[in-house]
Amino acid sequence: MSSPAVLDPQPPTLEPDTGPNEAKQWWKSFIKGVLSPSAGTIALAILLALVIGALIVVMFDPGVQAAAGYFFAAPGDFFAEAWRAFSGFFTALIRGSIFDWRQSSFQAAFRPLTESIVRATPLIIAGLAVAVGFTAGLFNIGVQGQLIIGALVGGYIGFAWNLPLGVHIIVAIIGAIIGGAIWGFIPGILKARLGANEVIVTIMLNSVAALFLAAMLQTQRFYGDGYPGKSTRVLSTGVYPSLLGSGFRLNFSIIAAILACIFVWWLLDRSTFGFEIRAAGANPDAAKTAGINVPLVVIMTMTLSGALAGLAATAPVLGTEKAITGGVAGSIGFDAITVALLGRSRPIGVFFAGLLFGALNAGGALMQSSAGIPVDIVLITQAIIVLTIAASEAIRASRERKKVKAQTVAKVEEKHEPDSDKSAQMEGVVA
Repeated sequence: MSSPAVLDPQPPTLEPDTGPNEAKQWWKSFIKGVLSPSAGTIALAILLALVIGALIVVMFDPGVQAAAGYFFAAPGDFFAEAWRAFSGFFTALIRGSIFDWRQSSFQAAFRPLTESIVRATPLIIAGLAVAVGFTAGLFNIGVQGQLIIGALVGGYIGFAWNLPLGVHIIVAIIGAIIGGAIWGFIPGILKARLGANEVIVTIMLNSVAALFLAAMLQTQRFYGDGYPGKSTRVLSTGVYPSLLGSGFRLNFSIIAAILACIFVWWLLDRSTFGFEIRAAGANPDAAKTAGINVPLVVIMTMTLSGALAGLAATAPVLGTEKAITGGVAGSIGFDAITVALLGRSRPIGVFFAGLLFGALNAGGALMQSSAGIPVDIVLITQAIIVLTIAASEAIRASRERKKVKAQTVAKVEEKHEPDSDKSAQMEGVVA
């Protein structure tokens, strides 16, 4: 009698999921890493950006190019010129941002450090605005527009309202905060209620704010007895008091920036609402399951982010410029994104990242005037910092993805090893 046919019980080999879910997990890991890079990654990015920036200066330096023409005849001249250009980059950066030892007076030599702080102040506050959004998983690209609206409201109160000393500056600051908060509330409510993408909405609102600013500066209510394009000068009662006297531009707006850092730190790390922000940013679905009103968190976070952007507007409008111009926001709102990334979305990190970018901006002015280095090298340096962080996090996320994939394969193979042994035993019994 023939033995019955035995089916091979060996199950098919299971492959780990390499479909859309894995790609989605890799993308989430990459974004998380970019928003919170490690301290080592940040330090490497800054160092690499400065070195590359200096090398670019060397490449395009006229003296280096001239010496390269007879390199084989006198290589020493080429290396001497290259070192002059390379060291000149760092020398001009230090002289323009920290201490200019070539000045005749201590006051003039000390001024670069104060200028770095002045330029850093709006970047710090605006960076906090972006960081708060990042913590909640929101990309508030509209800090630029929120800053413009804050500048319009705060500046108008500063030159149009006649209030007592002390009260005037406080009311102007509150007005700027409210203006920015309203402009941040709009994308927040649209995302929470209608599911609108905050990136697209805030980018469009940036354009609306810029056009609104240009239109307001063409009205006589804003430019008064002056000329279109620049508002009436803010009254003396509505400006930040100076910290070091008339010889310096440093004012009490840096104190506002420090207080803002302390407030954001307390909010995110010590308050119940801060916990809800972090929970919603980490996992919105889990936050909903835990009873957190995620749509409300989105609305409040975007409003808070806009309020901080409005506060950032007071640094130039009520501090250094003392008037509203078409370029009052500059590129502060966009630079703040880089500051928040570099600061790992943490208040203390944003503070020092803002100081770094303020120093780069202040040093860039002296680079162009004394060393003949184009100020655009500062933008290149900032861009290299961002690209380095993004590239390093992409590599890290890819390695993590490969590691998880290998672990999944190992677990699948280990899971089916007992089944293979049983199959072998059954074939032996049948034989």
